[in-house]
Amino acid sequence: MTSDPTPEGLSTAEAARLLLSGGPNALPQPKKRGPVRLVLDVLKEPMLALLLAGGLIYLALGNRAEAVVLLIFACLSVGITVVQEARTERVLEALRDLTSPRALVIRDGQRLRIAGRDVVQGDLIALAEGDRVPADGRLTPGAHVTVDESLLTGESVAVQKTADATVFSGTMIVGGAALALVTATGAASEIGKIGKSLSLLETETPHLQLQMRRLVLWFALIGGAVSLAVVLLYGLTRGGDWLGATLAGISVGMAMLPEEFPMVLAVFMAIGAWRISKVRVLTRRASAIETLGAASVLCTDKTGTLTENRMTIATLRLADGKTHSAETALPPAYQALAQAGTRASAVTPFDPMEQAFHRLSPLAGGKLERSYPLTPALLAMTQVWHEEGGRTAYAKGAPEAIAALCGLPKGAMRAAVEAMAAKGQRVLAVAVASVPKTLPKDQTGFDFRLIGLVGLVDPLRKTVPQAVATCKAAGIRVIMITGDHPATAQAIARQAGLGKAAVVTGDMLAKLSDAALSKALTHTTVFARIMPDQKLRLVQALKAKGAIVAMTGDGVNDAPSLKAANIGVAMGGRGTDVAREAASIVLLDDDFGSIVTTIALGRRIYDNLRKAMRFILAVHVPIAGLALLPLVLGTPLLFGPVHIAFLEMIIDPVCALVFEAEEEEPGLMTRPPRPANEPLFSGATIFWSLCQGLVAFGAVAAVFLAAPNGGLNADQTRAVTFAALVLSIVALILVNRVSSASVFKALTRHNRALGVVLALVAAMLGIVMALPVARALFGFALPPSVWHAAPVAAGLAVLLLLELVKPLVQRRSARKAAKA
Repeated sequence: MTSDPTPEGLSTAEAARLLLSGGPNALPQPKKRGPVRLVLDVLKEPMLALLLAGGLIYLALGNRAEAVVLLIFACLSVGITVVQEARTERVLEALRDLTSPRALVIRDGQRLRIAGRDVVQGDLIALAEGDRVPADGRLTPGAHVTVDESLLTGESVAVQKTADATVFSGTMIVGGAALALVTATGAASEIGKIGKSLSLLETETPHLQLQMRRLVLWFALIGGAVSLAVVLLYGLTRGGDWLGATLAGISVGMAMLPEEFPMVLAVFMAIGAWRISKVRVLTRRASAIETLGAASVLCTDKTGTLTENRMTIATLRLADGKTHSAETALPPAYQALAQAGTRASAVTPFDPMEQAFHRLSPLAGGKLERSYPLTPALLAMTQVWHEEGGRTAYAKGAPEAIAALCGLPKGAMRAAVEAMAAKGQRVLAVAVASVPKTLPKDQTGFDFRLIGLVGLVDPLRKTVPQAVATCKAAGIRVIMITGDHPATAQAIARQAGLGKAAVVTGDMLAKLSDAALSKALTHTTVFARIMPDQKLRLVQALKAKGAIVAMTGDGVNDAPSLKAANIGVAMGGRGTDVAREAASIVLLDDDFGSIVTTIALGRRIYDNLRKAMRFILAVHVPIAGLALLPLVLGTPLLFGPVHIAFLEMIIDPVCALVFEAEEEEPGLMTRPPRPANEPLFSGATIFWSLCQGLVAFGAVAAVFLAAPNGGLNADQTRAVTFAALVLSIVALILVNRVSSASVFKALTRHNRALGVVLALVAAMLGIVMALPVARALFGFALPPSVWHAAPVAAGLAVLLLLELVKPLVQRRSARKAAKA
């Protein structure tokens, strides 16, 4: 254990030796993965492997445009991983910057300003008002300072510290001056321990991404098996035409290749991040967008999140018991009380409570003559002012201390103080005295008279009550987790609409087993006096119960729980760099209400993603069916790679643009969150998609089978069947646009992307059919005019039949949701 320091502090040589042995006062640099290792790790992903394989297939077939698109998405996957690695580095870099401010140390008996990273254990550091503490330290005898520790503890009120108390790295001195002996630096400090725990936390792979990997892998396996079977079937039944068999196998493989799934997911996440940014919310981790719609618990810090993170005077109470709200104009007597509190504060205040006095009643003339600071024995301070009427002493401090200065009986103000404290207010008493000719040695030498009491609060943000109410309507639990006092937390909880539930404190939490904590979490909505490691435990306990947890915060103490939560939400304005870098999303305007808007957007994005995926599955049924049907019937191949590539030009923009642009479904924020383990493709979804695909396949196959009987040759049959397939795909688009309404009601919903895509589809189909060069490329021939109505009839048949079945599917889904 380090002994008490001498007034000279360490010698320069001793400090250099300790710096060499103990290392710099900074967090250790994490081991980075090199570029080669990053690429190899990404290549393990089946989704990326399929993108690369699809791109190479298209490239080999000469379809360079499709190949370039797929390879670009492959490169994007590598880029996203590199960005994630850089983000982790920035989190720890922000911690290193915060833990290494400039420091004033005493070495060889001289005060020396050095870089914070050069502070060593055993150094004697000088701290003054406005300084950020460079390392953990023990205050020396005679010290008395006021420290803002909200960065670490979440406590909104600065704390008083005297000799032998510990000051922590990263906290701010807001009053007084002292010397401190450094007891811990770098990773051994309290803030360093947070950084260490943060670096050890692994970001979980999102549930949707895991599903997508499995889905793509299964599709690839099934598609590969079917393609191989087609090659063998064609080669064995067509007289050994293995070249034609290979072409048939490639066509079927392209028809079943699920490259739309990862592509659509990437596009939805990118456009979703853009949409969310329009409500002043920055998405730092794309996976948070998909998770937002499933959020079932919102854990929120109090200071700076539910509240404005600034002390404000709420109530003024005169000595005669009369009270007045500071929100309205102050009568003269209350103005005098407020001005007395300002004159009893520092002229240039750092303390949040003193800043509140200055905001309410700025200094009005006079000259400060002398200050009597707070002492451990008397928690009050006095300032002597020269004014027009002479010299006057003003004092403010703890009610019991001011009562003693005024000669009041013990407990004289207890009832009034308790009544104000029950409202979550921090109570100070203010007194005034005439100044004798000779200034007394200490504050007890004045003949003070009580003016009144002042109640200060960290006010609730105006948007919070409505945001909390909306969360409740959406089935999202709101839990406050704060380092602040239980009474203050309860008062804010009542104002925010969280109810009057009992508070669980950090001491109580420490005694709970994991099973008892899990039980307590079912009904507790307020946790107070919580330490950083306990915040992390709460998040992990909620996740263990199956909750999808969103955690808001702005301080360093919030960083581990922000990273551990399914959705970390940092405050961008008042938040620390550490919190912002650890979070998944950042509220740029610190508006708690923005979180509700973001959750609603997350639900909308997920709904539309499901529509897109449902459409993809449905549309592959007729495409694959028409690729296989000629093999079964023994007729020439209907579609080749060029036809499939054309269809992909329709499918990809539809999935990525049309469905993403769909408006939200009715009742979006009055339904409960989706289950955390809900599959993207449930049994009912797969069944409905297959039904749609089979109906479309049936309609197009009917055209294909009827065409030869109507006198059409092979090229004419191919042309009319292809047109029927395109219009059937358009029908599937319209059917899947809205889940809760018919296509006819859906037509009234605004979707500019749909109009653009349909116009492009019509133009492209017209060009393919009208231009001789394009017809030759596709192997088409114009059918007789009477057959021009066949594709339209097929598309209408698909649309009308599915619209008749759709209400039955909706009712079945509603009954299932009600049972759940």
